[in-house]
Amino acid sequence: MSHPVEPASVLSVSFNQDASCFSVGTTDGFLVFRAADPFGEALRRNFPGGIGVVRMLFRCNIFALIGASKSDRNKVRIWDDRLNRGIGELVFRSEVRAVRLRTDRIVVVMLHKIYVYSLSDFELIHQIETMENRQGLCEISKEGQMVLVCLGEQRGFVRAVQYATNKSTHVMAHSSSIACVALMDDGMLVATASTKGTLIRVFRTADGSLLKEVRRGSDRAVVCSISFSASGTWLAVSSDKGTVHVFVVKLDSTSLKTSRSEVPETNKFAPPSSLSRLSFIKGFLPKYFSSEWSVAQFRVQEGIQHIAAFGPGENTIAVVGSNGSYYRCQFDPMVGGDMTKLESHNF
Repeated sequence: MSHPVEPASVLSVSFNQDASCFSVGTTDGFLVFRAADPFGEALRRNFPGGIGVVRMLFRCNIFALIGASKSDRNKVRIWDDRLNRGIGELVFRSEVRAVRLRTDRIVVVMLHKIYVYSLSDFELIHQIETMENRQGLCEISKEGQMVLVCLGEQRGFVRAVQYATNKSTHVMAHSSSIACVALMDDGMLVATASTKGTLIRVFRTADGSLLKEVRRGSDRAVVCSISFSASGTWLAVSSDKGTVHVFVVKLDSTSLKTSRSEVPETNKFAPPSSLSRLSFIKGFLPKYFSSEWSVAQFRVQEGIQHIAAFGPGENTIAVVGSNGSYYRCQFDPMVGGDMTKLESHNF
């Protein structure tokens, strides 16, 4: 008697660097989907034991893979899909928490340490001590000189490393533990959320100055992803509350010189409590009033982990859920409010 085949379970989802594709680690192996033009499966590879984490390098044939089985979680395999084989492997004594790729580097995130390797010859270039990092929080710039952001050695701190100048900046981002970090493509700005999940803060990586503070909500939430648009004008934030928010970050040259002590301006898209009329007394108001609110929102299923990124196309967002859901939506930067759903699929 034949038994029905169990469908593969999703173990991880991640976008590639320009969000043109997303890859899915499953109990059977990994898959790659085109995020638009048109949406669809681009690649499927089976691996015994499954793939817990998969990272794709732009739209090329190179992937970083971490196996799902207990014996494979301490290895990072660099997979060349054109050759259909592994071209290198990094083995550690304990479980690898995350891996990041750029065209010249592999970054491996452990519980208390980060290792930076050359992608061409797998030589170790740098290592960084961090506080306990169970989520494997770490991001690297996608283009230009390498900038790396990771947890500091104390709670609430992030560290930004500028490899061009060999300079490290330590930023006290939140009073509670860091839950999520994002880096602008060129590494100029870093966005952070804490385990409270109410405020997102944007800092300059070069000197740690606070440039912006935006409010996701007033109730506690788990922030699943933060993403800058390519130009750095917008920020997308997803949480377990079932909402994807878009905030305006656009900073002119003067605001890039703003001192950390200044309170950010109130957003013209603030909720209809007419906060702009209160702006002249915002120095005396609690933080709740002085942080900016989102321009646009999109609803997804609550309690499911979703990641969001700015997709191909003007003002579009791609949202991928751990339950196999995919949405592409569009926001109107002038009107704001609820985003328009362009398409949705179950992969």
